[in-house]
Amino acid sequence: MGHRDVIAIGGSMGAVGAMKHLLRGLPPDFPAVLFVVIHVGVRGNDLLADVLGHGAHLPVTTAIDGERVQRGHVYVAPADHHLLVIDDVIHLGRGPRENLSRPAIDPLFRSVGAHYGPRAIAVVLTGMLNDGAAGLADAKQCGSVTVVQNPSDAVASDMPIGALKASEVDYRAPLADLPALLCQLTREEAGLPVAIPPDITLEIDIALGRKIDSATLAEIADAVPLSCPACGGVLSQIKARPPLRFRCQVGHAYTSETLVADSEGAVDEAMRVALRIIEERVTLSEKMADDARRNGLGAAAAANGRRAEEGRQHAETLRRAILGKSENAAAEKVEDAE
Repeated sequence: MGHRDVIAIGGSMGAVGAMKHLLRGLPPDFPAVLFVVIHVGVRGNDLLADVLGHGAHLPVTTAIDGERVQRGHVYVAPADHHLLVIDDVIHLGRGPRENLSRPAIDPLFRSVGAHYGPRAIAVVLTGMLNDGAAGLADAKQCGSVTVVQNPSDAVASDMPIGALKASEVDYRAPLADLPALLCQLTREEAGLPVAIPPDITLEIDIALGRKIDSATLAEIADAVPLSCPACGGVLSQIKARPPLRFRCQVGHAYTSETLVADSEGAVDEAMRVALRIIEERVTLSEKMADDARRNGLGAAAAANGRRAEEGRQHAETLRRAILGKSENAAAEKVEDAE
């Protein structure tokens, strides 16, 4: 049966500091291997391993495709690659972004859950939105132990809260207690292996970059009248939930929270573009009215003046809508914090 010896950790905003604290608290003879995904963006310089390794008692390196894993080592996902682990071998996937990110946390959690089962521990740290929630729930289905940083202790509470909502989490602890908790869990014997749901295996394949088509997607999701923000394709709703999730035929994946956040930005941008166009039409109408007056065309001047006034009213209405939208968003953030 063995002991728990594989740990997958994911985080976003505030997670670099959290990981540094966690690694400083682990002893040099820590018996497990750690895999870390922190959202670093597409154009990162892969310096995160050096940052996390400063002050750590374990070696910390950027993961390399095809590398065999070693216990007592920390592997960090490189920029623009999903980090997956299959049969003690690291795989860097170039599959579609999940929750607007590559690397994303969900693929890592699924891979360690599917291939290590009860020997694995999946940990969600501080971060925005809820990447990691679905992967944590999948790891739980595979028999892995799940751990979440206490939301009240997190720099950004979204990810811990999302994870707690998505499944029955085994442990919730403040950051200060996580090193001791992980040491305790690695000393305990793992449970018996469980059957791995085929939909989890399919989503691992997608993250690795393997082909997905309509028939394949239909195995795990039902088409809905929503479009993918990344490619414009039709989204399908993943059957297994919570959390509520979607994938397109290309493979881009979103939780509902990520999809709403992305669409909010698109709506705001569209409103501001519309405001600019209306204001430009007002300026043009005013110039046309002035030109008509200079040429003694009273009717044309009056018509263009009315058009300018209507435009000013429309612009003011749209400006108030944009301002109100921003104020509502700020109020929601305050409520969430409270």
